[in-house]
Amino acid sequence: MRDQCGDPVAFPGCVVIFASEDGGHTFALPDPPTCLIACQQCPCNAESDHVVQQQYPRVVFAEGQAWMVYEYLGRVMLRTSPDGRTWSAPKRVADSLIWHLWYADCPAEERIGVHPFVPFDYECLRGGPPGIFVEEGIVYIFMAQGQNPGALGCFKRPVSDDDAEFTPCTHNPLFVGAASYGPEAQTDATANPFFDFRTISSAELQRLGEGAERRYYMLYEGVRGPAAGDPGDTQFGLGLARSRTDQIDGTWEKYPGNPLLVDLPGNIGLGHADLVVLGGRTYLYTSLDGVTRSRLVLVWNAATR
Repeated sequence: MRDQCGDPVAFPGCVVIFASEDGGHTFALPDPPTCLIACQQCPCNAESDHVVQQQYPRVVFAEGQAWMVYEYLGRVMLRTSPDGRTWSAPKRVADSLIWHLWYADCPAEERIGVHPFVPFDYECLRGGPPGIFVEEGIVYIFMAQGQNPGALGCFKRPVSDDDAEFTPCTHNPLFVGAASYGPEAQTDATANPFFDFRTISSAELQRLGEGAERRYYMLYEGVRGPAAGDPGDTQFGLGLARSRTDQIDGTWEKYPGNPLLVDLPGNIGLGHADLVVLGGRTYLYTSLDGVTRSRLVLVWNAATR
C-alpha cells in the first residue's frame, strides 16, 4: 500500500476501497493500491492523518452523506464525506482511549480485569474496533468498553451538531460478555459460552420491523483471548444480539446460541462481519477460515421465523 503522497504504508495501514463490478460476488483493489483518505500535507503525518492505523472501518450512508468510523491506536475516529471518496478531517469520539488509572479514572464498565493468560497492564478501555448507525437525526457509535469481562458501549449525538460531544446511550453498556474465561484447558467448542469474555467490539447493525415491533439486530466480535502460551489474542467468535425494545439505546439481549457459524477457537477476521441488504436479501461477508472472505445469504426458517 501507498499513501496519497506516494510513500509506502506499513501494516495495518490505511483505509482502501475494494470495488466489485459483479454485484458483490468478487472484489478487487485499485491499481496501484492507494490509501483512500488524502493526507493534510505531504509527507503524511501519523498522528494527524492516521495512515499507520485506520483499522476496522465501518461506513454508512445516511442524512445525505457518508459516515465512517475506524480505530486509531485504540481510539475511535469519525469522518464524513459527501460522496464516499473525499473525507473530512477526523474527530475523536467520546474521548476513546486505552489508558492507566494514573491518567484518569474510569467507570466500572470500562475497567480492564484480570485475564489468566495476559499480563496485567492497562486498566481502562473505551475504544477499539467500532460500529456506527445513523437514523432519525441521531448518530450512534459503538465501541468496546473494558476487558475481562468486555462490554459493548453505545454513544450518541445529534447529526445536526458537528461540535456536540458524544454522550452515553440511555443503557450503556448495551450488554456484557461472559463473566469468566471458563475452563482454562479448553479451547474448542466446549468453550463457546465464554467466547466474548475478553473483548466485545466491531458492531454491525440492521433494523427489522416498524413501529413498536421494530427491533435492531447486531453482529459483533467476541474475543476470549489467548490460551496458555499463545503469542497474542486468539479464540475469536461472531456473536448476535437484539434490542429488547424499538430503541437502539434501550436494553439488549444476546442470542443464546452464540457464537455463530464457527466454533472456538475461530479465526482472525471472523467477527469483523459486514451485512448488506440488496434486492430484499441479506448478505453476510465474513471469514470462515481466516484466509478467504466469504459471502453468505440469510435464509429464513419458515417454521420459526
